[in-house]
Amino acid sequence: MHSSVEIDKTLAQAQRIPLADDLHLVGVTAKYGAAAHFRRIVAFSEVIADLFTVSLTVTLAYAIYVSVSPATTSRYPVKTVLGIASAFAIVMSLMLDRAGAYRRGNSLLRVRETEQVLRVSVEAFLIALGASFLSNLIFPRWLLVLCLLLVPLALFIEKTLMYLFIRMLHSRGYGVEKVLIYGSGHTGRRVFSVLKRSPKLGLNPVAFVDDDLTKAGNVVSELGYEHRRYAPVVQGPVDRDLIARYEADLVIVAIPSLDPAKFVQTVDEAFGANARVSFVPSHLLPFDPWIDYQDVDGVLLASFGRATRRLGYEVLKRASDLVVSLALLAIGSPLYLLLASLIKLDSKGPIMFRQERVGQNGKMFRMYKLRTMQTDAEPYSYSPISQTDHRITRIGRVLRRTSLDELPQLLNVLEGSMSLVGPRPEMPFIVKQYTESQRQRLQVKPGITGLWQLSGDRAFLIHENIEYDLYYIRHRNFFMDLAILLHTSVFAMRGV
Repeated sequence: MHSSVEIDKTLAQAQRIPLADDLHLVGVTAKYGAAAHFRRIVAFSEVIADLFTVSLTVTLAYAIYVSVSPATTSRYPVKTVLGIASAFAIVMSLMLDRAGAYRRGNSLLRVRETEQVLRVSVEAFLIALGASFLSNLIFPRWLLVLCLLLVPLALFIEKTLMYLFIRMLHSRGYGVEKVLIYGSGHTGRRVFSVLKRSPKLGLNPVAFVDDDLTKAGNVVSELGYEHRRYAPVVQGPVDRDLIARYEADLVIVAIPSLDPAKFVQTVDEAFGANARVSFVPSHLLPFDPWIDYQDVDGVLLASFGRATRRLGYEVLKRASDLVVSLALLAIGSPLYLLLASLIKLDSKGPIMFRQERVGQNGKMFRMYKLRTMQTDAEPYSYSPISQTDHRITRIGRVLRRTSLDELPQLLNVLEGSMSLVGPRPEMPFIVKQYTESQRQRLQVKPGITGLWQLSGDRAFLIHENIEYDLYYIRHRNFFMDLAILLHTSVFAMRGV
């Protein structure tokens, strides 16, 4: 059984949630989670290592400059030097992140990584040079030149050590996903070579699958002069039993001209085996909001339905969630006490309403709201679409119209199960009915507000208007989040 959410069956029955043994919420991403978590840790470690390396190198460059320069050279306090070094390191890390240094598929025999280091170092040097003319601090020009020479060298050494460390972890089975390559021709061989030469991807091709009987039983080696790495060719087609036999997490279709019906069958079999699917597209690239394209060392791979993660954005989003939610809880505490009193005076029952919801990647969490309905109302049923619904209390009508009933979800934001902005979380019995397309909503952390709340389609079910959530998932950034929060504030003040 491959359930992607673990739910306490006893609790579910007590709350009368109609659950199946396997909700299959985000089956194609279940096994992806551990490897993705490993890659996030690696990316975070790379950022920390870069910050430390640049800071230490700039400090060392200053020490070298002072030791060889005349006694008349201006000297700065240690705190000033460390502050400047840290600021320079942060700027360089942000520039490296923007250049894609912390993304997967950034190898190209590691030349691309080194190119980014050299380019960003020169750009950061020019920024520092400009800042030296505009600020009160006078940076010696020879110190900047020394930094320009030492920082790229130090980063190259650090990233080489990180590369060897990641390879060592992969060799011990950490953060590795097994891959089946469908197609043993030239394209499949290219894909095999790219995966083997890009350890940061964490993708280990274990076998080729080919429908040609004459190729079964052979081996295919990597491109190039050395044929040290190779994989066997097994008889196709790709089916669930074959995927299960090799314990594959990902199937890559390396036949650009594959018949559409055969392609759909392969995708269905892969999803049925709880594996993800990527493919090498034909020259005529289809536009599809469900497909992500990634250039991996010159090989274009398309993948179904996962949103890309940007480390800088994720960190900034989480920090903003913490700061804003803490501020709103502190500032709004008198309002919360007033609303709690009104709820108690209006009807019998608890002030808070707790309900199990489905979060990111199908993970269950308990969501908090101010109670707006009678205590005998069914806790797991479709939400009222009319203010005249007999289940809603008098104060509940006001709370729901102004969205004040959502305020306790700031606690969910603090604990990390929700964000301020994102797709709204839905109840398990609704998610159980999701189609493959609707499951894409579960890629990101749910939010208190989002594009759907600002639309004119709020009278309909959330998953019936997934275009808003899909647009947000594909285009989300810090300023979009800020814009959604500002519009939500306007809507709330207008009582919309």
